[in-house]
Amino acid sequence: MSSRFINPAISAVPPSAIRRFFDIAGTMKDAISLGVGEPDFITPFPVRNSAIDSLLDGETQYTANSGLMPLRQEIALYQKNRFSLEYDPEDEVLVTVGASEAIDIALRALVRPGDEVLIPEPCYISYQACTRFAGGLPVNVPTRAENDFELLALDLEARVTDKSRVLILSYPSNPTGAVMPKERLKAVAEVAMRHDLFVICDEIYSELCYDGFFQHSIASLPGMRERTMVVSGFSKAFAMTGFRLGYLCAPREIVMACSRIHQYTIMCASRQSQVAAYNALKQGRENGYSDVIRMRDSYDRRRRLMHKAFLDMGLDCFEPRGAFYTFPSIKNTGLTSDEFCERLLKEHHVVCVPGNAFGPSGEGHIRCCYATATDKLLEAFEKISDFIKGL
Repeated sequence: MSSRFINPAISAVPPSAIRRFFDIAGTMKDAISLGVGEPDFITPFPVRNSAIDSLLDGETQYTANSGLMPLRQEIALYQKNRFSLEYDPEDEVLVTVGASEAIDIALRALVRPGDEVLIPEPCYISYQACTRFAGGLPVNVPTRAENDFELLALDLEARVTDKSRVLILSYPSNPTGAVMPKERLKAVAEVAMRHDLFVICDEIYSELCYDGFFQHSIASLPGMRERTMVVSGFSKAFAMTGFRLGYLCAPREIVMACSRIHQYTIMCASRQSQVAAYNALKQGRENGYSDVIRMRDSYDRRRRLMHKAFLDMGLDCFEPRGAFYTFPSIKNTGLTSDEFCERLLKEHHVVCVPGNAFGPSGEGHIRCCYATATDKLLEAFEKISDFIKGL
């Protein structure tokens, strides 16, 4: 059989647990999806128009491997103005095909076979798979609802061994909506420095914080810039998922290593996506990020609506402080996460994602995305409530 030709490291990684639910939902014409982590806004017109103009002007060539210099300059300015981080656009910023590519090449550049990668979870599903693709060993570090799903330094320290090399930190969190306060970031930074860990900091949701919360970057803390990579992109806050445009910022040596992988496998991100991202940042800087704020305010209203709905259903639910997900506990239903989501989908045609798809700590929870039209949310709440009452 042809399977004997497949790399065992790839075969060992299971298919995405999320995809199974979308495949089932695809057979239902009336399914309401609270599963896709994607803004329901269209990319603002001026940003779309800049990509169209670029095409009409015949700009269809490769760019530099690292990305268009004006875009890299805007990224560096954005990181400085918004998060007090300074990077040289010449050799400390790399434009990638989404934040996903940045995470993938970062792990491949940093991880040696057998190295351990510390991953606080519940977390974005790609971290563990990309770690294995790079030859590393993912090590789960649990976070808990009673601690607002924040990473505790003691829990991190307990998982560190002499093989630990990288820590992946992702706040605001997908799937929990947690934000890490500065004091706890400082404690985590002390662990990272004490054990000589490099930190990959996924900040894709950093613009989406609510109720006065702000996600500080661990890279801004004393002694951390030299051992931290900031990964971000335009998909979430700028509603540009289909443009597939992200970036990483790090010390020169790290960026050069990542760039080496990038130039041999990708060469460069789409020129039109880069032009659009440049305009999103430039126009945002000039107008106070009014489009981002408008979308964030809309998410905030729906966040409050969804959180209250789950409490009214009798479910414990941590109030999310960032991103656009809620992560209610369904433990009091007596069902596992898989059972709850499968039955909800088949019996009431509502798509949620089982919490265990995001790691062992997610069992007993479901992830629901509130970046969905309000009328659809209200309809979904009724269906979920009816489902719970019928148990």
